[in-house]
Amino acid sequence: MFSNSVSIPVTEDQPDEFGGRMRSRPRRKRRKSEFRGKSELANRTCKQLTRWWPVLVLVAAVLLLVFEASKLGWRSSTIKSELGTRVEKPKIVISPAKKSEGNLNRLDAPRCLKLLTPEELQHLDFPLNTDPSVPIKKLIYISESDTKPQVQQEMGATRFNQFTGYQTLNQRDQSFEVNETASVHCGFYSETGGFTISNKDKSFMQTCKSVVSTCTFGGGDDLYQPIGMSDTSLQKVCLHILIPKILSIFNSLVLSSNDLTDRFTQVCYVAFWDETTLSTQQAQGHVFNEDSFIGKWRIVIVKNLPFRDQRLNGKIPKMLAHRLFPNARYSIWVDSKSQFRRDPLGVFESLLWRSNSVLAISEHGARSNVYDEAKAVVKKNKATPQEVQVQITQYTHDGLPQDKRFNGKKALNEASVIVREHNPVTNLLMCVWFNEVVRFTSRDQLSFPYVVWRLKVLKNINMFPVCTRKDLVNSMGHLRKAKPLG
Repeated sequence: MFSNSVSIPVTEDQPDEFGGRMRSRPRRKRRKSEFRGKSELANRTCKQLTRWWPVLVLVAAVLLLVFEASKLGWRSSTIKSELGTRVEKPKIVISPAKKSEGNLNRLDAPRCLKLLTPEELQHLDFPLNTDPSVPIKKLIYISESDTKPQVQQEMGATRFNQFTGYQTLNQRDQSFEVNETASVHCGFYSETGGFTISNKDKSFMQTCKSVVSTCTFGGGDDLYQPIGMSDTSLQKVCLHILIPKILSIFNSLVLSSNDLTDRFTQVCYVAFWDETTLSTQQAQGHVFNEDSFIGKWRIVIVKNLPFRDQRLNGKIPKMLAHRLFPNARYSIWVDSKSQFRRDPLGVFESLLWRSNSVLAISEHGARSNVYDEAKAVVKKNKATPQEVQVQITQYTHDGLPQDKRFNGKKALNEASVIVREHNPVTNLLMCVWFNEVVRFTSRDQLSFPYVVWRLKVLKNINMFPVCTRKDLVNSMGHLRKAKPLG
């Protein structure tokens, strides 16, 4: 039977060469068992991958964040200043007539601003819901498609145009009427009105959940890097810079941009420049990188500015942040002459949430009412006597009192720093304030008390003292006079 082969009989009791017992199971069955085990392992692995793939994608995203942060050096010169290491001052060119850089990067302890500790800031997040009792539920912005062509009578020497729309005096009065649904001119009246921003920049601005913004038009001031941020806010800014890169990589996955960005509270720093400022800064060696960042600031270039007066162009990002950042819930405006030096989340908590306020703005340091300020504006040649007279005559006619205090606070404000929640009431206030600045003088401190007085419903304003404003910013003064448009 086995004539052509050699066989070695093996019994169950015969030990193998390693001292164990050899098994008599056929070799073919052993191969089949191994194959079945591997197949079952592969099936279980596939099921686990199918179940947990979103987690794996998120882990990959986090690893990419770490890689990108290390590759970029995460703005090492500015981040190190936040962590207590040596500060590298940005290159600033200051005219001989202006003061030195003595205030730049000065980070002393606040005297009047009550901030949470860094440990408390780690657990701080935005309130979940806004106040449901606000009197305005919906705010409609008037555009050229909403109105018939206006006959520009009663306009006089006002500066209304295709950007602002042509608000009549009757429409002005109606804009102060508070109903559940309100309509108001609020810039961006026409697509041909100017203040043009690229689609790439618009997409970035739509991702902002909160924003610190500034602007320089006409080549005026330099850009000062914000300081005083907590590690928590630094991480949020880091995520905001890197998340768009992640989204471009995972764009084809089910994990959409909203799914990813909504998991983080994003803090944007946005500086608006025109082409004149861009060329001025480039000549000084201040060039942004491929992602349009200089340090923490995201640079947004604006074309086709709608006003010849650069001060008036600057009121657009100052007053209409809710239109530029449609998804932002909170904003901080900082004039270009100042360096912001506090944690933005801490500022929101201190000036808004703690006092249940929706807007915070500084009291004026020198004067107390609009009529005294009007005299000072003329005396300092900040506006012509004629245009100031037109504004004050209108306010007198409307019955604006000469009170030096509203609700126990100074009636006159100083608006170099504005902290606010974006809701229908504050958005309406900023719209009508902007329209007053366009109709009369660009000295916005003359019109702010008037619009607060006319609206009446906005009671929860935090008019903080001058010392708090000094805690918020390092004041550098204007370096160069902005060039008007030709």
